[in-house]
Amino acid sequence: MTTSNILSLPFRKSTQISLSNSIQQYISKKYDQHSDMFRHDLDAIDTLRRDAVNVHEAHPSGIKKLQTYAGQLVWIGGKFPIDIGADFTWYPSLGYHTEHPLVQNNLKYELMNVLYNLAALYSQLAIASNRGNTDGLKTAATCFSQAAGVLTHMKTEILPELRMDNPPDDMDDTTLESLIQLFLAQSQECFWQKAVMDGYKDASIAKLAARVSDLYNLAGEAAMRSEAISSAWIHHTSAKHHHFAAAAQYRAACDCLEKRKYGEEVARLRDAGACVNEGLRECKGGYLNKAVIDDLNGLKKRVEEDLKRAEKDNDLIYLQAVPPKSELKILDRANMAVARIPPEVAKPYDHFGDHAAFGPALFTRLVPFAVQVAVSIYDERRDRLVNNNIISELESMTDKLHQILSSLNLPGSLQALEKPLGLPGTLVQHADEIRQADALNRLQRGFGDIEKLCASDRAVFEEAKALLAAEEEEDMNLRLEFGKQRWTRPESRADPSHDGGAKLWNQVAETEGYFASSTSSDAVVREKYASVQDTLALLAGPDRNMLDFIPNSRRVEIPESLKPTIGRLRGAYNEVLRMESRRRKRVEGLMARSRADDIKPDILAETARLQRTYPSTPIVTAHFEDFFEKRLDSLYEADIDGLEKEGADQEKLLADLQRANQEFEAQKRSVGDKGNHDREKALQKLDNAYYKYKEIVSNVEVGRKFYNDLSRIVEQFRNQARQWVNQRRQEARGLENELSMPPLSSLSISQPRASPQPYQSPGSASYYTSPPQPQHLRQVVHSPPAEAHIQSWADNVPQQQPKPMAPMQGAWIPDMGIKFAPSPVAGGNPQGGQQGGNVPMKKTWDPNSGIRFG
Repeated sequence: MTTSNILSLPFRKSTQISLSNSIQQYISKKYDQHSDMFRHDLDAIDTLRRDAVNVHEAHPSGIKKLQTYAGQLVWIGGKFPIDIGADFTWYPSLGYHTEHPLVQNNLKYELMNVLYNLAALYSQLAIASNRGNTDGLKTAATCFSQAAGVLTHMKTEILPELRMDNPPDDMDDTTLESLIQLFLAQSQECFWQKAVMDGYKDASIAKLAARVSDLYNLAGEAAMRSEAISSAWIHHTSAKHHHFAAAAQYRAACDCLEKRKYGEEVARLRDAGACVNEGLRECKGGYLNKAVIDDLNGLKKRVEEDLKRAEKDNDLIYLQAVPPKSELKILDRANMAVARIPPEVAKPYDHFGDHAAFGPALFTRLVPFAVQVAVSIYDERRDRLVNNNIISELESMTDKLHQILSSLNLPGSLQALEKPLGLPGTLVQHADEIRQADALNRLQRGFGDIEKLCASDRAVFEEAKALLAAEEEEDMNLRLEFGKQRWTRPESRADPSHDGGAKLWNQVAETEGYFASSTSSDAVVREKYASVQDTLALLAGPDRNMLDFIPNSRRVEIPESLKPTIGRLRGAYNEVLRMESRRRKRVEGLMARSRADDIKPDILAETARLQRTYPSTPIVTAHFEDFFEKRLDSLYEADIDGLEKEGADQEKLLADLQRANQEFEAQKRSVGDKGNHDREKALQKLDNAYYKYKEIVSNVEVGRKFYNDLSRIVEQFRNQARQWVNQRRQEARGLENELSMPPLSSLSISQPRASPQPYQSPGSASYYTSPPQPQHLRQVVHSPPAEAHIQSWADNVPQQQPKPMAPMQGAWIPDMGIKFAPSPVAGGNPQGGQQGGNVPMKKTWDPNSGIRFG
């Protein structure tokens, strides 16, 4: 704490890093553009950061450095992800851990620290201004309002987007709120001081002072909930709250005197005196600096003098009733302090340009990160639309078609009759396709790949699950050791934090469901393969094996009456084949069109249009929703609409086919032949095996894609589990160390102990009866001990250290306790030594004689 009666925020410190290296690596990995295109921008961002983090003095030139770097961070936040790969190291400026830095791969964290230092610079410029004149007071009030505005912007705009479960202690919500109210209070105090200097009426000054008191009170209340605000600052805000409450009542009493309300004047002076005394109580412990104490004492002296005069005059002359405090009208407030966010912070995009305050925006030629995400989103939506809504529907129609053909024994019944000897041409084509595809080995390799992928995914998943189980067991053991009342952190499966135990264990159950479903699907596919494996082996083998499998039938003279029926059936069947061929070509063309659908040129044009239309608005993926819908409709709406017609055409062809097949079967019975029936069954079995093979190939590809996608999920899950388990173990070590310490009450040296108590280990039953005091630092805030006090980083008052004792012979045993000898009576000789002079010290210290301090 400085010698001033107002406070300023110290700077947070950082280490130098090369942000350009991280950006360059990210561009090389994630973007199609070469990083050498941005050499000037990469050098510029390092220069801006170096200038910003080196602002350590209260000079106006630092404002532009901090604002420019903060503005560029906001700009590049729209082009890069928040975790760009740079480890930003910053040291806290408030609290009890200012020597322990926090390292985060987080652009928003970097922005928070830069804006924090900007607020600190404004507060220090306010302290440095000459508050001995009205111009200096105006400057100080403005700087404090701007500091509060920057902190307000951090709290409302940046902190919600920080993506940190536990923000730094001096930048969390309650600390920022306390600092905002503190700077508003000090800004209001400048307005109050200017009103006093300009000779405003007492009533107006009282309204200003009352508002100052309110703001200091709000700052103190928020500080009590913060882990970073020091005891000295809390006592300072409390003393200032009481000081200005007294000042407001004093000025109101002066106004009463002017208006001849002598009884009310006495009442308000008495209340002012009570408020001053409350403020002076904060002096205990040495937390307040001399300037604040002098202000309180000066006001107290003035109030006491006026109260003495007012009581005497009222008792002897005016004889007005003195109302109790409860009947005094509450003073009105006049608020002059407002949190003013600098426009360079609130709207940084307005200050980019060749001749603007921030200069040209960096990386303007780089495609924004949001656009890259938008391209990925469009590709995913397009693939889902094409595969699930169009191709999947067409394949479902084809599957239904094959099922009906199989139920009608087509084309086996026709082939057996039309070609009673040898191999039908369609069957030869199917066999050639099977041989060229090396069908059996292809399916075996596919099944092997699926097994390997499944085993790999399962191993990664089990590793992550084992980490969670081990952490849960460790937590349960520590909970049993220390007891549920003392081991207060959430259980492993109930940790509600982001990516915490509750979420991870839910993912365990969800992923196990994935494995169970996939295993069942794999078994179904293998059953399909097993049912046609022997038949596929015939198709994959030489023609001689198929000729041996297919019985020949004698050539039958087809009656003239049957030929028209066969012709109609063959025509209907050929129409079905032609429709299936057209459908297959349609699917292939649709897939090729989907692969050639490159949205990048069009989305870049749309991005440029958005940036021209809304120059101050950062590009986000939501801006492209309408663009996506229009593009997908224009490219694929016709294919979706054609599905209904495709289904209707198939139903019509199948109806014609079934009608022709009924006529064929009815007339074929007149030429019955057992050999012909057996040949028909064999041909149909081979044909069904071919289509079943096509179905299994599709199933294997889907399974391979599923396990590849699942591998990314389980890898991410394992990384999250590792990170969370490591974090929990660090928390456990810290909490275990804290709980393993003896209670503070057992370390008291202010009272002698008749019988020393042995130290209890954390695991003993008696230890639980004396729970530790986790908020001991906050207790110091309320009631600092007389022996020592905690000084904040800003307090220039030297800490009171105990004087070193002269070395004594012998050793002190903790079990003896510590006793303080009673003060010797003047002229007495409690030890029976000589009168006067120093009593010589014994060579061996007797514990029963207490300790003497010279």
